[in-house]
Amino acid sequence: MKINAYLLKSTVVAALGGLLFGFDTAVIAGTTHSLTEVYQLSPGLLGLTVASALWGTILGSMFAGIPGDRYGRRDSLRVMAVLYFISAVGCAFAWNWHALVFFRLLGGLGIGGSSVLGPMYIAEIAPASWRGRLVGFFQFNVVSGILLAYLSNYLVGLQQFGMDTEWRWKLGISAIPAALFFLMLFTIPRSPRWLVKKQRIAEARDVLRLTGEQNYEEELRDIVESIDAEHGLGDEPLFQHKYRLPIFLAVTIGMFNQLAGINAILYYLNDIFAYAGFSKVSGDLQAVAVGLTNLIFTMLAMSVIDRVGRKKLLLTGAVGTALCLGGVAAIFATNQRHDLLIWLLIAYIAFFAFSQGAVIWVYISEVFPNRVRAKGQSLGSFTHWFMNALISGVFPALAAKSKSIPFVFFAAMMVLQFAVVLFTYPETKGVSLEEMQKKLTTA
Repeated sequence: MKINAYLLKSTVVAALGGLLFGFDTAVIAGTTHSLTEVYQLSPGLLGLTVASALWGTILGSMFAGIPGDRYGRRDSLRVMAVLYFISAVGCAFAWNWHALVFFRLLGGLGIGGSSVLGPMYIAEIAPASWRGRLVGFFQFNVVSGILLAYLSNYLVGLQQFGMDTEWRWKLGISAIPAALFFLMLFTIPRSPRWLVKKQRIAEARDVLRLTGEQNYEEELRDIVESIDAEHGLGDEPLFQHKYRLPIFLAVTIGMFNQLAGINAILYYLNDIFAYAGFSKVSGDLQAVAVGLTNLIFTMLAMSVIDRVGRKKLLLTGAVGTALCLGGVAAIFATNQRHDLLIWLLIAYIAFFAFSQGAVIWVYISEVFPNRVRAKGQSLGSFTHWFMNALISGVFPALAAKSKSIPFVFFAAMMVLQFAVVLFTYPETKGVSLEEMQKKLTTA
């Protein structure tokens, strides 16, 4: 099946939430030094400042499934766009540290919500043969946003604003793509699977036809049957014995994604380079190199995810990230060969982007049945963001005591992940969402 323009546009627009997600995730890395100086932050308060958005993402991911089910994935994404916009403007004009933390928290609600709603929407409009690549486009936009944030930080830093002005520009500039995201969401359709849940069958048929589904009548029958499989349209509780495998898969992939240390490293990338003796400008520039690597290897993973499969990518990444993290730990433990740090971090980002980065949102969006997908997506995303907030919040204090120990821990977690994926994760490539429901749920 060839992808048509309507399906492609709907995917691109829904994935714009990922661009804002990535930008907001990484932009803080270029402000940690200024914020520490301006507000006289201790390592603990710096961790709280960075993690404030993350606690917002926890709330956003926990509750996004509720409006996602009630009002639809698309319309709920509009609310996330508004939250992004208010957060960016609020951070730019924050009058004190408490206001900054509040607006970062608000932005976190948007990030957490879009991490649930964006991949779920794309998975529900995508045909099985394209689903990995199309949902992977959300992650492509996430890493594009990370690269843009690092590049933006570098360019803003060259303007030589005052210390109290520079961080405001860095945090506030994302108001522009947030407004664009909001407007573009008025140009895409609702999810056909959500429409079926609301018994709006004719509208669902139109969406399937417009997005290029060749056997749209057959696909529609499968969707209706899957949602009505247990007599009666609508929702049902997620935490049931028959859903134990999808729940296990979503929770563990969300946990291991952060136990790799990815967001702690991205948030404090400039500080890590400073530990190794690099200047502020060179640290900003090397962060751009890391962001570019992230983008390139995410694109590479997207090109093969529907052929190679999700499981092989996860196994490859677990081995590569473990080796790179061990190397970074050795550099800080011995205080030698700092020149290798940038190369190890670039290799680490490459392995992560090629595996977990590209797979997580695809996998979580695939493993749950139509009737509980919104709740399941929320659970997987919540796990991801909770672990993110926890790890990123304690990283500065832990790194202040020992720069090597966090990296030793992250490496050990990747060894554990290899074993868990190898023995428990099923392959999902090329399987329709309705077929997956039959495979992964038990009576």
